[in-house]
Amino acid sequence: MKVLALAASSSKTSINKQLVTYAANLIGNADVEVLDLNDYEMPIFSEDKEKELGHPEPAKRFFQKIGEADAVLISYAEHNGSYSVAFKNLFDWASRIDMKVYQDKPMVLLATSPGSGGAGSVLAAAKGSAPYFAGDVKAAVSVPSFYDNFDVAEGKLTNAELHSEIEAAIALLR
Repeated sequence: MKVLALAASSSKTSINKQLVTYAANLIGNADVEVLDLNDYEMPIFSEDKEKELGHPEPAKRFFQKIGEADAVLISYAEHNGSYSVAFKNLFDWASRIDMKVYQDKPMVLLATSPGSGGAGSVLAAAKGSAPYFAGDVKAAVSVPSFYDNFDVAEGKLTNAELHSEIEAAIALLR
């Protein structure tokens, strides 16, 4: 099983990248690739830029990575209640290649934040919109108060209930 994992954040110290890496490592017998959004930087999408540039190579690579995967795991950073600009821009470019960005792949969506909301707003938006882009969402899990529930030094969840919830979600990808 080939799993594509990514944090919808460009932060080099992304807590969502820590979470998605942890969750991806819970998948047994899988070939996991964790993408870094910084490898997919492009100009801000606009129709004018699209006419000028066509489909930029990073957007094509991203779309191809999804196509090559058997399952997709995304952890969303929440910026002012919505997607990070880095993720939204990449997604917008990819959607111009094909609106079925997620290519009918089974998906588990995650989100976390330092606060008690656990990036719930962006997670709800992602879960609600994924089916319109051919995403087969199997589960969505929010991890609130990241630093209270995750041991950064060990790279793992310390909250047993959240760990079990993520394990159950991951099991649905099989």
